[in-house]
Amino acid sequence: MPNETGTVETLSCTCCIVGGGPAGVMLGYLLARAGVDVVILEKHKDFFRDFRGDTVHPSTLEVFHELGLLESFLQRPHQEYTRLEAQVGKFTVQAADFSRIPTRCKFVAIVPQWDFLNFLSSDGHRFPGFRLLMEHEVTGLLEESGTVRGVTGRSPKGAFEVRALLTVAADGRSSTVRERAAFRVLDLGAPIDVLWMRLSRKPDDPQAALGRVAAQKFMVTINRGDYWQCAFVIAKGTFEEIKSKGLPAFLQGIVEVAPFLGDRVNELASWDAIKLLSVSVDRLETWYRPGLLCIGDAAHAMSPVGGVGINLAVQDAVAAANLLAKPLRAKQASVSDLERVQRRREFPAKVTQRVQVFAHTHVVFPYLRGEISLECLPLAARMLNRFAWLRRLVGRAGGVGVRPEHVRTPERAAL
Repeated sequence: MPNETGTVETLSCTCCIVGGGPAGVMLGYLLARAGVDVVILEKHKDFFRDFRGDTVHPSTLEVFHELGLLESFLQRPHQEYTRLEAQVGKFTVQAADFSRIPTRCKFVAIVPQWDFLNFLSSDGHRFPGFRLLMEHEVTGLLEESGTVRGVTGRSPKGAFEVRALLTVAADGRSSTVRERAAFRVLDLGAPIDVLWMRLSRKPDDPQAALGRVAAQKFMVTINRGDYWQCAFVIAKGTFEEIKSKGLPAFLQGIVEVAPFLGDRVNELASWDAIKLLSVSVDRLETWYRPGLLCIGDAAHAMSPVGGVGINLAVQDAVAAANLLAKPLRAKQASVSDLERVQRRREFPAKVTQRVQVFAHTHVVFPYLRGEISLECLPLAARMLNRFAWLRRLVGRAGGVGVRPEHVRTPERAAL
């Protein structure tokens, strides 16, 4: 609908980015830093939402280092894990070791995503081409002769449109833009969902294990300072069945998998404190159309397994900025330029998703169904415990990933 004056607010820019998550804000930052006029549209009024990924891997921390932001970023409250462990029944599994990977930071940082986004967007305002508009929800595309020329949407002031040489969809797994553009989505399947909740944390709580496995139960506990952000994994589509058994039965399940939380599970006083995250693993067959590019979860939705979502999104943004900054400064962005971004980033996305699907099929889901005994560790877990080099290999694969990206765009404009 029009705004109070009966008109539609119209903006123009070189690149319009839809979505203020890690992919969108990082791409906007890098392009504005390189001298490109950017508008980022975020539909919420702030970045504060509990149920977002928090794991910032060494590859992402390396990007912050290359931007000269690492020291100030790490001044924010965070936790550092140089090694990752899992508690499987009575056994401890040494899952990954980041201490020798070839990056400046040899650890995974646990940083609330709202802190990540607030930090990066605040620094982005140093660049005159950086515009971040909150409470601007995109509802449609502007098209001319088969080419996307921008977006339409609504804000508290009414209707708006943003005209742009290039539109980038970075609005996540439920992307409005990719739906409006009618991209073909390849669904790889995910047999799990996740229940998110928070429970208070005490100073003497165990620290090392992120993953915890008990009989037909699987949970991840993320340290957020004064509370635990908990992810309780369930078989896909079973939440209503779990609810039908009653809240006390569910709380007892939490105690079984994480006994140290037994004195505080009653903080979850109702089902309203427990949120369902529907897990999907999918990707687009083609990430682009004339005038339009998809990156991050809009191009390839990731499972929570491995906590790699933020980092794949950031890597996409770095690659897109490296390849598109120069043509965008020249007011050009051809289909071949957009195809180069997909060609650069599709292989890492495919490899990561295959690993996640394998983990769903052969590790997480079999534990949920009770198909793997907890009386002894599987061979792979025993090998991880025995061989330090194997833990370092897993750490490198997870911490750096496939085809890590480095900042190649120069800083051309700052206030």
